[in-house]
Amino acid sequence: MSEPAQAQDTSAETPWPLSTYSGKLKAHIEAAPPTWVEGQLVEFNLRNGNAWMTLRDLEQEVSFSTVAWRAVAGSLNGTVQPGSRVVALVKPNLYEKSGRLSLVAQQMKPVGLGDLLARIEQLKQRLAAEGLFRVDRKKPLPVLPLRIGLITGRNSDAKKDILRNTHARWAAAQFEIREVATQGPSAPQEVAAALAQLDADADVEVIVIARGGGALEEVVLPFSDERLIRAVAAAHTPVVSAIGHEADRPLLDEVADMRASTPTGAAKLLVVDEAQERDQLTHARERMSAGVERLIGRETEWLTALRSRPVLAQPQDMITGRAQELLMLRRRSLFGMETAVRRGTDWVAQTRARVRSLSPQSTLDRGYAVVQTQADVGWEVLRDAATVSPGDQLSIMVASGELTARAEEIYPKDRRAAPAEQAATALETPQTAQTPNREAAP
Repeated sequence: MSEPAQAQDTSAETPWPLSTYSGKLKAHIEAAPPTWVEGQLVEFNLRNGNAWMTLRDLEQEVSFSTVAWRAVAGSLNGTVQPGSRVVALVKPNLYEKSGRLSLVAQQMKPVGLGDLLARIEQLKQRLAAEGLFRVDRKKPLPVLPLRIGLITGRNSDAKKDILRNTHARWAAAQFEIREVATQGPSAPQEVAAALAQLDADADVEVIVIARGGGALEEVVLPFSDERLIRAVAAAHTPVVSAIGHEADRPLLDEVADMRASTPTGAAKLLVVDEAQERDQLTHARERMSAGVERLIGRETEWLTALRSRPVLAQPQDMITGRAQELLMLRRRSLFGMETAVRRGTDWVAQTRARVRSLSPQSTLDRGYAVVQTQADVGWEVLRDAATVSPGDQLSIMVASGELTARAEEIYPKDRRAAPAEQAATALETPQTAQTPNREAAP
């Protein structure tokens, strides 16, 4: 019976022999194209002209057995060694008898420092284009953090420097320390993990990533890892970079919220100088006291000058002056009222005199009389003598009282002057006639 041609055609009744499966797996694996990979050599042995090596990932615990045959191995002797960082063009190979997978190196060359720095520069430009290094993304540091997170090497000098200098500036400073690898392939991953722990701690208000000086590949490379840079950019807590010396500029310095040139210099950024602050407080209190004293002195002088003014020194003068003014105003008011009353009185008297002069009683008082005659509807004023007949009854109103009379004779209008003259003569005649009588009386 023939074997199934495809893996999906196999079954419990028609299985593949293990050798068939191994052969097909070998053919499938070896069909993969050559690939450039990067790693670190942890073993390098030359035997019979061939190079037997172990290539490990730079960050993860992943390794492959690698072999370089004679044609390639000859060019590797003296150029690579255990611990070297290399790039290699490899092709997978499956040894059928043991089922062991390995890599066959067709080319291999060490990664020089220049190549690494060129990669870092490319990464820097790419991250800068994304905006990870923008100034407006950087968070301000707290003036006096409640707790300081410190990520540094195990029992490192950087840790001792930061603790010593920070406590010398501010004795009450508290730290939350995470000791991790600060060099080697695992350093970026461990630092990023410690950063995540401290960033999640609500009491930690600032995080310092510190490492002392060293070789360029030990200082710059681990702290220019892309995953670490992105972790720092995503952190909610302000991050201070204190890596190496002034000349060392890993990408961590670019993305951190604050850069310290050295771990010692980080202490100046984390806390204020307690002694200096106390001196400034003392000087501030002295300036405030002097300012308050000057203010009190000026206000005292102002109050003294204010009290010396007449209005406050002798306030009764103001009342006396106002009393005199009121007295004068009162006199003027009374004089004005008296004048107005006198004028009003005079006017009333004059008006009364004019009214009296026009009243009928005044006319009667001068000797005139009002004569009325009997009419059909009552008494009416007599204006024409021709309207009265002899014997008609008349009513005569004089200045004081009334009397009745009877008409005896009626005189025409043209004889009005004669009776008047006769009346005037009559008024004079008794005086002349009475004189002889008084003389003849004895």
